[in-house]
Amino acid sequence: MCGIVGILDLRGGRPAVDRVGEMLREIRHRGPDADGVWAEGPVALGHVRLSIIDLAGGAQPMSNPAGNLHITFNGEIFNFPELRQGLVERGYAFRTRSDTEVILALYEEQGSACVEQLNGQFAFAIWDDQDQSLFLSRDRLGIRPLYYADPASHDPTQFVFASEIKALFAHPCVAREFDLRGIDEVLTYWTAQAPRTAFKGIRALPPGHSMRIKQGTIELWTYWSLRFGERAYDLSDDEAAEQLREHLIRSTKLRLRSDVPVGSYLSGGLDSSLIVAMITGESDAALETFSVAFESDEFDESSFQREVSRHLGTSHSEILCTPFQIGEVFPEVIRHAESPILRTAPAPLYRLSRLVRESGYKVVLTGEGADEILGGYDLFKEAKIRRFWSRFPESNLRPLLLRRLYPYLKNLQAQPEAYRRAFFHVKATDLDNPFFSHLPRWDMTVGIKRFYSRETKERLKGFDPREDLEQTLPTGFAKWHQFEQAQYLEATILMPGYILASQGDRMLMGNSVEGRFPFLDHHLVEFAARLHPRQKMKALNEKFILKRALGHLLPASVCQRKKQPYRAPDAVSLLGDGERIPRPEYCRDLLSPARLDQYGIFSSTAVEKLLRKWRMGRSIGVRDNMALVGVLSTQLLARQFLDSD
Repeated sequence: MCGIVGILDLRGGRPAVDRVGEMLREIRHRGPDADGVWAEGPVALGHVRLSIIDLAGGAQPMSNPAGNLHITFNGEIFNFPELRQGLVERGYAFRTRSDTEVILALYEEQGSACVEQLNGQFAFAIWDDQDQSLFLSRDRLGIRPLYYADPASHDPTQFVFASEIKALFAHPCVAREFDLRGIDEVLTYWTAQAPRTAFKGIRALPPGHSMRIKQGTIELWTYWSLRFGERAYDLSDDEAAEQLREHLIRSTKLRLRSDVPVGSYLSGGLDSSLIVAMITGESDAALETFSVAFESDEFDESSFQREVSRHLGTSHSEILCTPFQIGEVFPEVIRHAESPILRTAPAPLYRLSRLVRESGYKVVLTGEGADEILGGYDLFKEAKIRRFWSRFPESNLRPLLLRRLYPYLKNLQAQPEAYRRAFFHVKATDLDNPFFSHLPRWDMTVGIKRFYSRETKERLKGFDPREDLEQTLPTGFAKWHQFEQAQYLEATILMPGYILASQGDRMLMGNSVEGRFPFLDHHLVEFAARLHPRQKMKALNEKFILKRALGHLLPASVCQRKKQPYRAPDAVSLLGDGERIPRPEYCRDLLSPARLDQYGIFSSTAVEKLLRKWRMGRSIGVRDNMALVGVLSTQLLARQFLDSD
């Protein structure tokens, strides 16, 4: 895993090579092992390397033997040995053992269609001397990031790209300004919708997309997209379980390919535990596993983590994460996330990746993606219950299912039925809404916008993130099964923009650790999309087919336990408790009326009311917790990226 940057002078002039070095310094954490710059004609490419494959021969930027193609690449191509063998049989002579050279050879043979052959997680750029074009591409699920400064918003003579936004800001042609619509989307969906980001004129190449810049023209296209409603076969539960097992074992084996040791995260839940079980089934050596523990039982899963470790015989390390430590690292978290966030959950994962690195590991496998592709989130159960309730809205028993679903949301438990009915959208008019599954979540998040300043509200007048999103829904979306509609929204919005970014790549690579995700092998994702929804959730039994396929590998107490969503302490980490946990000084500063008025996004009066509520010892529920984290993270982002100092 690595970091990449590049500059293309759209006038045909020579870009300043020293700018590439300045950009690379901003993302040195992504590649502390080596760095390189290649420049010729109108293009300059840069690379910082985290050495995983072909430690001696995989230096970048890399050129092909003919010297007409040049690549800077971030990621791993897990099927590169098979692709390499095919290229050798077709006459290609390789000089390295790296997957980077395989991409170059495939591009030389197939052009932009080469990405369809790649099984991996990647973002790369290839300069073609003969064609005088720059080709960029990003993996199907959005595991690896790739950003560029839109020339129309910055310098029309320069196309600048990088793995992270902070590297773009190291180039003097890239202006620093918030995109209020991007911020507004984060405060709706937890993430901005690619290509939009939190910064004006900074674009994210969307997952499953490629682009080419030639003669000053930018062309962007989709080469892969997640599709449902195309079931080509009707498998029995046993057949589906067997094929899912084969896909997962194959995917996990591929992601163990490495020239350095590989460890694994172990959350104590089903997904990461099964990854660990499959790894230990493939090796006699003790696997190193890593996990986060919390002081409070509300968040802690360490007893299950230790149980799985004992059962599978792993060498286990854990880090205890306290509210004070969360508050302490929160500014670093935001600098790496490059976006507002609404929960502190990324902070413990940032500290966990530091433990991994200090333990001598560069690579970990994790269980991300299973909930999205196999229907594991409470949100999917919730939508099913809401539809069940809506068929008999006067029932006194059906809404009790929602109480059982969220025992940890005490404020919600205490609300009268009329409130819950409105909150969960059980009216007949809501059933045909394409976003039915996500309405309660988004409505709760939107509550943060009551803290906007008058100026922010005025500048956002007429903008509705949901209207924009509806225009991007795929053809045939309305005909998909309702469960699949919910899956699509989760897998294409929250997963790439938050789970794999703010909570994934950025927290891992912030400490120079590569994450690999067996559940996100695109062959497995495509297979899961063809399964019938009832095989993913049988009644209210989430990930039914996954448990049937591999549940026997784990203790029954882990396989059958009620799903516990990963969360971390929010308000107490940032505001303290007045006794044992101090309030971080930066919070006092950034939440002060002077700082709030300086950046102008939020109303100092509205925020002060929230802070007074906390000081008076009154309960702060989920909505207020998200508001606090959202406001503070936006303020941190402004200080770190917009302040001239």
